Amino acid sequence: MFDVIIIGAGIIGCATAYQLSQFKLKVLLLDKENDVSLGASCANTAIIHGGYDPDPATLMGKYNVKGAKRCIELVDALDIKFKKSGTLIIALAENDLKTLDKYYNRGLLNGVEGMAMLDGEEARKREPNLSEAVIGALWVPESGVINPWEFTIAMAEVAVREGVKLELNQKVVDIEKNTDHYLVKTETNQFRTKYVVNAAGVYSDKIHNMVAEPAFTIKPTRGQYFLLDRSAGETIKTIIFPCATEFTKGILVSPTIHDNILVGPDAEVISDPEDTSTTGEALAFIAKQARKSVPCLDFRNNIRNYSGIRANSDYNDFFIKISTPKFLDLAAIKSPGLTCAPIIAEEGIKLLAEEGLELNKKANWDGTRKIIRFKEIPKAERADFIEKNPEYGRIICRCEHITEGEIIAAIRRGLPIFSLDAVKRRAGSGLGRCQGGFCGPRVQEIIARETGISPLDILLNKTGSYILVDRTKNTEK
Repeated sequence: MFDVIIIGAGIIGCATAYQLSQFKLKVLLLDKENDVSLGASCANTAIIHGGYDPDPATLMGKYNVKGAKRCIELVDALDIKFKKSGTLIIALAENDLKTLDKYYNRGLLNGVEGMAMLDGEEARKREPNLSEAVIGALWVPESGVINPWEFTIAMAEVAVREGVKLELNQKVVDIEKNTDHYLVKTETNQFRTKYVVNAAGVYSDKIHNMVAEPAFTIKPTRGQYFLLDRSAGETIKTIIFPCATEFTKGILVSPTIHDNILVGPDAEVISDPEDTSTTGEALAFIAKQARKSVPCLDFRNNIRNYSGIRANSDYNDFFIKISTPKFLDLAAIKSPGLTCAPIIAEEGIKLLAEEGLELNKKANWDGTRKIIRFKEIPKAERADFIEKNPEYGRIICRCEHITEGEIIAAIRRGLPIFSLDAVKRRAGSGLGRCQGGFCGPRVQEIIARETGISPLDILLNKTGSYILVDRTKNTEK
């Protein structure tokens, strides 16, 4: 019998597991995929939003500024990267200036600090490559870019280290309500628990409907992206948004934590929440719209296209409620969900406590972690470090200068590893210009050696994405 089962190991589920791990509780974190952070938490705009956009009457507006501050606190505790770049929301037409006024006033109500209204010339002083058509902008300094999957994984690693149990490849197919517990049934197992937390992202309405009357409907919304090589990284240094529409925040141009340029996303409601394909038509639209903001963008520098699925809903806010006794919905989480995740988790746990969950703190809980990144070690100290740790003297990923030692450490930090992309998300190998073309086979060898998994069973990413299918020659003598 578990005290709490969390369904969904994205940013919301992992933030909740992280917060619950400080209490004397038996907690289980479930996910249908073979790794944490494989939904929207892995494919989004990677922004800690400043808080100018959400309606102050919504939970999105109430949590945004608090969430941003909490994220920045956790960056240090979890040793993850954050770049305070600031955001420019630009006006390309007179009507946009009215929208900027609305954002400014909303930001004041939401508690956003340091905002400033700029004319076009002042905006181009901050970002010289902005279009000459820009006639005004809202400057929001308290915002920046983060690595969203690293944030999610870091919280999961700490949670597991501090006692949370993680079960992957466990798709929930039914939840049975009993007198004193829930029976959570997956395709291959079943688990008993006193409390359930629904953090299932694009499937959160389906999980909710297993135990309660329908209250919201998820409208899976696909957004496609360009990722430009870091050779384009000097083009802009600030997150640049156009004025939003009713359906989307618009096509942004943004630096990334790895000094690339991210462009996108569009917004397309789809029926299949697993359809992360990209299309030439959508990408051409994104490129055209982005050049209205930054005309000099060179899409020949593109190294990857991808898409993510957002959990938009007809509720138009976060759905955070006890929907039936001891069942907590942390559902319908859309932008700024990444920014608000720590606060959503904290508020959700308060609701569980009001439902009777006993929160007795552990005496020696440690909510921190520390990562060795070889390229950040001062050059004068590297020889001594390698002498003591020779595996850090072997570069595996040349694009990102990731060493064998970093890959081994990532594999040993407590979360199961089944794929090359799982290592990429933890150590950074394969993120560069060649996208793993050179380092992939070596990473595969290291995974097999460190985990005992057959090379034939190691995946590229999700279940079924096999790399090797058979031996082509017999090398045994």
